[in-house]
Amino acid sequence: MIKNDKYLKGPEYKIIMVRIFAAGDFHGDKQSAKQLADRAVKEKADIIILNGDIVEEDNTQGIMHYFKKTGKPVFLVPGNHDHLATDLLAEQYNAQNINGKIVQYKNVEIIGCEGQTEKEIYDNIKKARATAQKTLLVAHIHPAGTLMEKFSQIVRGSTTLRKAIEKTKPDAVVCGHVHEAEGIEEKIGNTTVINAGKKGKIIEL
Repeated sequence: MIKNDKYLKGPEYKIIMVRIFAAGDFHGDKQSAKQLADRAVKEKADIIILNGDIVEEDNTQGIMHYFKKTGKPVFLVPGNHDHLATDLLAEQYNAQNINGKIVQYKNVEIIGCEGQTEKEIYDNIKKARATAQKTLLVAHIHPAGTLMEKFSQIVRGSTTLRKAIEKTKPDAVVCGHVHEAEGIEEKIGNTTVINAGKKGKIIEL
């Protein structure tokens, strides 16, 4: 679990902590979606991040309904099973597709980087650091050379994402894709890499 140990400058010197509930890889399972949304509320998350494979391409109906009902901001990036549906889901359910974009919530900049080039990720990190204390990368694919990559002989990690993490040193990375590695947290340098999976993870930044 990542915690923000920095103080914001100001008369009260208060620590701003953002509770992020991240999940993905539930592939149109509405029961899982309901359980995840309920957990985000129960654990008092500030925002919800869905990092891909939210639906199957032929099963998009109703899956985002539970997250919308929470009343919390919902951000998402596409996975390999729902790439074409991501914009539609965001539009229908008042969520935000952040792929290739930067959004700020309090003192955290969140960068959607699924399928982005190393330079694009690097440039977005530089922009993000100009206005925020903490940076979070959100991708569906996992980085190459990690423990989570070793859980599958089929699914290779992204060398582009790995190099971008090593160069830019974000505070945390949310990924998924390898179901067998669900829940794993590991380090690349000082960056914590988290496979959120279909059970979900609370991340504090």
